[in-house]
Amino acid sequence: MATNCPVGFNVQQFRNTVYVTYDRVAKDPESPLHFNVGPDYAVHLLRYERSELDALPKRATARFAGVGNPHRIGSIHAGETVVDVGSGGGMDLLIAARRIGPTGRAIGIDPTAAMREAAMASAFDAGMADRCLTLEGTSEDIPLPDASADVVISNGVLNLAVDKQKAIGEISRVLVPGGRLYLADVFLGKELKESERLDANLWAGCVAGALMEAEIIDIAESAGFEDCRIVERFDCFQGSRVEKTVSATVGVHGANFFAKKKERS
Repeated sequence: MATNCPVGFNVQQFRNTVYVTYDRVAKDPESPLHFNVGPDYAVHLLRYERSELDALPKRATARFAGVGNPHRIGSIHAGETVVDVGSGGGMDLLIAARRIGPTGRAIGIDPTAAMREAAMASAFDAGMADRCLTLEGTSEDIPLPDASADVVISNGVLNLAVDKQKAIGEISRVLVPGGRLYLADVFLGKELKESERLDANLWAGCVAGALMEAEIIDIAESAGFEDCRIVERFDCFQGSRVEKTVSATVGVHGANFFAKKKERS
């Protein structure tokens, strides 16, 4: 199981590798990477609508590095507060911001300063800065009050969490009762070797920290969610360096996951 890092894993080295990797994506999204990025990838492999992406600033779409499509999981309504955990360059955040309208709030959480800056610059360019905010944080430490979000979206971030139970618990904490989780992440078809799970580069590439599909359901149910289910899968590593190394041997893939926080009894 990958719900926590394996014994002997260098957490600080891993975090440094992640920050360096995504700082690089933020500053030079066309640099060689071991995973896919950009709007063409989002359209062809993750089923985003081309017209919707064309309406967004290229700064946001060029830095997209998700592994699924949380906007296909469920509706986002006008006036809602949406929190994007791991908002990166802001593509998913801005799609949510369009859907909530001027009375809603779209809050991006990301540990990388360059990504937060890119997301807010794109929000200004798109004329939606009045409804968008980005904050420094991670999935395991969301800097928001309890019950402050109607919807949490996340795309390719849970696998980077050192403690998956804590991350899902934080998401549950910030959701209102009855709030929805639209999560896209990487999942494994079978367990990795111990040597692969100790590889910080494979963690940064969204593979070594990935869960099995059954594990995310168990973790979410333990954190107070119901109706937990995988709703769609994606070949998110097609054509990437990950596909050439571990994808075929362990069945790594992207998937959309839905869960609803239980109402108070």
